[in-house]
Amino acid sequence: MTAKVEILPQVANRAVPGSVREVAVLAFPAVLQTLSDTVMQVVDSAIVGRLGVTELGAVGFGGVWTWTMLVAFVGAATGVQTFVSQAYGAGEARRCGQWVWQGIYALLPFAVAWIVLIELAFEPLMRLLGPSPELRVLAASYAHARLCGAPAVVVAVALTSFFRGVGDTRTPLMATVVANLLNAAMAYGLVFGRFGLPAWGVAGAGAATALSNWTYASVMLAMFLRRRLVEEHGTWPVRPDRVAMRRYVRTSVPVGGQWVLDMISFALFSTIIARMGNVHMAASQAMIQLLSLSFMQAFGIAIASGALVGRYVGARDLVAAARSHRSAMQLGLLLATLVALLFITAPDMLLSIFTSDATVIALGRPLLAIGALFQLIDAVGIIAGGSLRGAGDTRWPFVVQASLAWFLRLPLVYGFGVVLGWGVTGAWFGELLFVAALGSAWLLRFRAGVWRTVRI
Repeated sequence: MTAKVEILPQVANRAVPGSVREVAVLAFPAVLQTLSDTVMQVVDSAIVGRLGVTELGAVGFGGVWTWTMLVAFVGAATGVQTFVSQAYGAGEARRCGQWVWQGIYALLPFAVAWIVLIELAFEPLMRLLGPSPELRVLAASYAHARLCGAPAVVVAVALTSFFRGVGDTRTPLMATVVANLLNAAMAYGLVFGRFGLPAWGVAGAGAATALSNWTYASVMLAMFLRRRLVEEHGTWPVRPDRVAMRRYVRTSVPVGGQWVLDMISFALFSTIIARMGNVHMAASQAMIQLLSLSFMQAFGIAIASGALVGRYVGARDLVAAARSHRSAMQLGLLLATLVALLFITAPDMLLSIFTSDATVIALGRPLLAIGALFQLIDAVGIIAGGSLRGAGDTRWPFVVQASLAWFLRLPLVYGFGVVLGWGVTGAWFGELLFVAALGSAWLLRFRAGVWRTVRI
């Protein structure tokens, strides 16, 4: 009896693997970093919104389609985190760095070739999609400028995924702060012609984002090649390894495919709204930027959940892996509830960040009411998806998300928004139903425990 009394305090004082506290410590810098990434887009929208409603809609429309064209490579680059976290958990720290190089070797050459094609095809794509001529021209000018930083994005995501995989979420945060400060100054200067810079308007916002992308990637590469990391994690460049690259592609490409098919359907969702008129597109763009603040909180927590699930799967501690998922879900829902209250109580204040147009604000009010529920449900799906990726379960989510995005999202959005005539509010109601179905599918998948048997 005495022995038990002596042991219990030791157990109580020891950090529980996968606890809310452990998730929060890892997630907090990741949440700040992802929010900072969102701030970059919010700043662009807020600055450009002062030029006019069409300009605000153009940044949203051009940004959605630019990201859609790149997201396959970005999604595949996040696969680095799965390999790094599982190697780290298995006690093979010296192997962590090699996965960054194998990911870059596998993705970057194809990404660069694809970016060149996007540059050539973007304006014809805009004509095909059919927004207003004014919005189309401005969206293309924004996209051309922003694409100059696209190669840096792929490299940056691979490097960021390494740091997250080894449990370092502070380094990406610091690099993001530097990049965002530069973006804010350059966007203001290049949009309005301040600080002796040319007044490029909408294209200036895209150029500022491209410059900040290269800055972020450069800072992350310098941190990655520090002597301590070279010695501890083998981060110095290695030769391409065909076997390792095949393993990487087999697990990571489904993530990229999942992202791109989902984003194409979301871009088509945005196209449906753009065809409703410039004011509808501006209201939707304001809604997207505000939702992204809550989306990125959930994504930051999902990063922590994926890193810890991967680490404990690598260590074969499946109980701690499941606990990490549950803790992340609790933390995510708490933060999402706080954002929902803000959406409900202060819609006009939030919308006025982007525009003073009374029509846009009137359209935006019911959107934020939908958004309050939307981001709660979305948080569940995002965190469940992060946990599945950490365990290496990527193929099933790819099939499910691609199927629901095309066979559920688009019919719902078109049906409520166009057929029933509910406009932009109906389109977002259809999007809400899609997110509810997707989040439920991912949550049930994790609870079913199939991830316990996945090998990468």
